[in-house]
Amino acid sequence: MIENRNLIVVFKDAQPILSNAAFNSFFGVKSFDAYKANFGPFVDNFVPHPSYFHKEKIENDEPWFDAILELEEQNRVVSMMTPSYEPSAFSVSIDKNSDGYFIAEFTDITQTLIKRIMIENNVSIDKASGAYDKKYFLQITQSYEDAAAFNEKIIGLTEISLLSDAELEKKEIELFVEHSKSIIRQDDMLVRWGRSKFLLVYLVDDASKAKQVAQKIRDMLDKESTSELKYSLNSVAQTQEESIKSLIKKLSK
Repeated sequence: MIENRNLIVVFKDAQPILSNAAFNSFFGVKSFDAYKANFGPFVDNFVPHPSYFHKEKIENDEPWFDAILELEEQNRVVSMMTPSYEPSAFSVSIDKNSDGYFIAEFTDITQTLIKRIMIENNVSIDKASGAYDKKYFLQITQSYEDAAAFNEKIIGLTEISLLSDAELEKKEIELFVEHSKSIIRQDDMLVRWGRSKFLLVYLVDDASKAKQVAQKIRDMLDKESTSELKYSLNSVAQTQEESIKSLIKKLSK
């Protein structure tokens, strides 16, 4: 059975009466009774951040769940904080019935928001090459790892170093990125890792498929390489639930 990572709370007549393990873990308690003993009104869990819903945005003393349902779905977002003061952003869905019961489900969208903010600020792309920016990629590694786990895929990394006797010109790097992007899938990420080094990140079914992706890049580079421009290529793929940072360390060995 796949563990539900979403935080779920059951309410009766506006009072919380039950919570799931993910909720208890987030608030650092072993049971819902322990949560009730240590925390006050439920709405006080929402951090009063101007970008998110919280109790100061509620008018006419209406229940928080009615107030948040009046918002557009994309604006039903709250921020909550762990006992160690680590904030996370959650989208909120409410399932109500006519008997006074309702279920509130909180889905962690922290990484999604980071990604959206960075795209809106136009920092996701390295302007000099057209590949993804390294800092941006490092910000969303958790999202990529979560996507792999959810889709039951493994992560593959291929490090590509462009080698030249002379200093690489901007046009040569741009052409490499352009040609690479024409043969990789839309969900693959080509990240500029250094001046002449790139990291291709992708999801595949198994290690053999990862080798096929690496070979595809090798074939393209063999076709494009000249006597002045060569390359080195190194690939790794997950063998267990390794993090992207662990895979990057493997590449350097």
